[in-house]
Amino acid sequence: MEMTLGMYQSFGNDYLIYDTEKNSYELKPEDIRCICNRQFGAGSDGILVGPVQIFGKMGVKIFNPDGSEAAIAGTGLCIFAKYLKDAGYVMKKEFTIQTQSRPVTVRYHNEEARELTISMGKLYCGQTKPESGERTEVVPVSYEGKTYQGTCVWMGNLHCIIPMDEISKEAVCEIGSSLEKSERFPDGINTQIIRIADKNNIYTEVYERGAGYTLASGSSCCAAAGVAYQLGLTDPCVYVHMPGGRLAVRIDEDMTAHMTGSADCIGHITLSDEFLRKNQIMAK
Repeated sequence: MEMTLGMYQSFGNDYLIYDTEKNSYELKPEDIRCICNRQFGAGSDGILVGPVQIFGKMGVKIFNPDGSEAAIAGTGLCIFAKYLKDAGYVMKKEFTIQTQSRPVTVRYHNEEARELTISMGKLYCGQTKPESGERTEVVPVSYEGKTYQGTCVWMGNLHCIIPMDEISKEAVCEIGSSLEKSERFPDGINTQIIRIADKNNIYTEVYERGAGYTLASGSSCCAAAGVAYQLGLTDPCVYVHMPGGRLAVRIDEDMTAHMTGSADCIGHITLSDEFLRKNQIMAK
């Protein structure tokens, strides 16, 4: 008994890919936690399960390392799009991937599919969900004795964007862990603190629901760029600088976000019979 998974990374986010065309077992949350554990498992920022049918379209299920399901993930989509090309599932230059929350359009820039642009859909700045209408969601956040104003953004998942003069890993972890546990957001929330360098450059630190501190997040970059643009702090085309690298984002007049990024294949890993049996994976 063995299980083989693809290993990919995008801006320092590493995902394992569970190909449903080659595996019939349905991963459970406890399986995902075991596999993603960096000390006792393979180690990963999450697992991408696909290709699967979602609302009758080719899609992917995105799982956080804690076993919870994410509605959308920008770097995860970069990785899955490259895997589809590598595995021969997609031959076209442009196509659509369905996530649990919305479809996204992928356009490859080269034959290796290392560079690509993904149209992530419309941003709803100041809202927790599209149906909330014009209601503004501003989140006051306290850190080291100062109060900052965060803006909620819904783009298939929920973000809180907080402009600050200085940003750090320590700050986003403290603020992010507090917001994630807040009763105000029962489904959790992703937190980004941002520093505006100029009209075309934003620096950010990210704390993700279900994953914690992360080196990069594509959806977070789109949300940050959208809020900065709406507040008049930046132009519609910006570079968002993360610890894992720099992502290019364009915001259209209707607040549709497009991100241009990259992904790399690291290789493949085969989980041993010993590991699977010890953790009762595939034996249930």
